Amino acid sequence: MQTRRVGETDISVTSLSLGGSSIGNLGGVVSEADVTALLDHVWSAGIRYVDTAPHYGRGLSEQRLGAFLKGKDRDTYVLSSKVGRVLRPGPPLQEADGFVMPLPNAVHYDYSADGILESFEGSCARLGTSRIDIVFVHDIGEDTHGTKAGAAHMEALLGSGLGKLHDLRQAGRIGAIGLGVNETEVCMEVMAQARLDVILLAGRLTLLDRTAEDGLLDLCAATGTSLVLGGIFNSGILATGPVPGA
Repeated sequence: MQTRRVGETDISVTSLSLGGSSIGNLGGVVSEADVTALLDHVWSAGIRYVDTAPHYGRGLSEQRLGAFLKGKDRDTYVLSSKVGRVLRPGPPLQEADGFVMPLPNAVHYDYSADGILESFEGSCARLGTSRIDIVFVHDIGEDTHGTKAGAAHMEALLGSGLGKLHDLRQAGRIGAIGLGVNETEVCMEVMAQARLDVILLAGRLTLLDRTAEDGLLDLCAATGTSLVLGGIFNSGILATGPVPGA
């Protein structure tokens, strides 16, 4: 398995990675046996980079991944997770945000220093680790929050949130800092004011959607910012064909 360097950091990741949304029960319940079988297969294939997030099953993906990695040499794999959604105990739910039978947690958006720290520590606890190699600021754009809330969250991120991420990196608990988003405009907005190591971009540099070619790729090349590409097959449409209304 080839490895590639993340930005100008000391972190290198395998060229293929596993996205952790499915093991958070995205779209349907995945059994513990199937989760173990999947992660065993990924490990046997030599994939050593796995991405997850509090959003995926309200912590279920992180919890399952942490259980699988328990006992494995921490220096043999790379983890990325995300901040911006803070999880706190909440009522049991049958479904939330497309995830079936998520953990009983409530979601609170907070991109300030305090929110970033609380989100990060929660992820560490579920993953069973004291450090996360790559931390992505999740869904910071207006597409998720709308114009008014989006502007407030951006102000919180640029005002104190990014500073907290840099503090955590200085303390050795984070190796690389980036964004995890589905839109290109917010990437360029943040990059105009702050240096990023990497962007996890979902659905905007794929075999069908080339939106990222309009400005973002050149900016990443100029700043030494890496791209992790999610959904490169557009959620399966190239394999299955379009459904009515697509």
